[in-house]
Amino acid sequence: MLNRMGEKVRLAKFLAEAGITSRRKAEQLIMDKRVAVNGQIVDQLAYNVIPDTDTIEVDGWQISIADKIYLMINKPVGVLSSVSDPYGRPTIIDLLTNLPQRIYPIGRLDMDTEGLLLLTNDGDFTNLMIHPRYEINKTYQAWVEGVVYKEAIKKLSEGVMLDDGITAPARVRCLKTDRHRTLLEIVIHEGRNRQVKRMCQAVGHPVISLKRTGFAFLELKDLAVGEYRFLDRQEVNKLRQLAREVI
Repeated sequence: MLNRMGEKVRLAKFLAEAGITSRRKAEQLIMDKRVAVNGQIVDQLAYNVIPDTDTIEVDGWQISIADKIYLMINKPVGVLSSVSDPYGRPTIIDLLTNLPQRIYPIGRLDMDTEGLLLLTNDGDFTNLMIHPRYEINKTYQAWVEGVVYKEAIKKLSEGVMLDDGITAPARVRCLKTDRHRTLLEIVIHEGRNRQVKRMCQAVGHPVISLKRTGFAFLELKDLAVGEYRFLDRQEVNKLRQLAREVI
């Protein structure tokens, strides 16, 4: 929580607690001169603000502390995991209606990937969920080309070499196979760009379609494509605890 009324707080801390991003990325926003206080661009990390009286903007958007919101959505294919798009393409925010505050995706899913995505306006919570050291599991179902045999599953499970290094061990199992394709369930805790697709490509089975079905203990279950629901306090606290157990 922020300081008492009228007290000063570091600008980066304010931005994180307002849910814009993590503290570290908030500092980068400041250094990139994207933050203004009372109409003046600020690029000093040690800058203090008084949230009750100062007007604080990021990229022209006025920022304020609001009640924390946590939700999960079943993102459709063809929707960007972002709050806006300069080319007018549909974004995840377009699917959210009647929310009292601006919220932001926790991580991202590719435009052609569907499934479970979390959103919040709590920057500290976002950092817990996406920082690599906290090792939050993400579960995917991937239809891939060809019949996948035990050797390929073993390679995926033990780690495959990508252009940015070897992947961490994963949990992989075959759910279904037909003549020309295989449905794999892949559980990873890393968050590299397009990781599941690159892993499957590396073992000779390009991804046909990809869906994230789980995030930690959360599952899509009967949440329809394009629908969302709010997380309850118990779920949020459990996610926080999962991260803190590995600190």
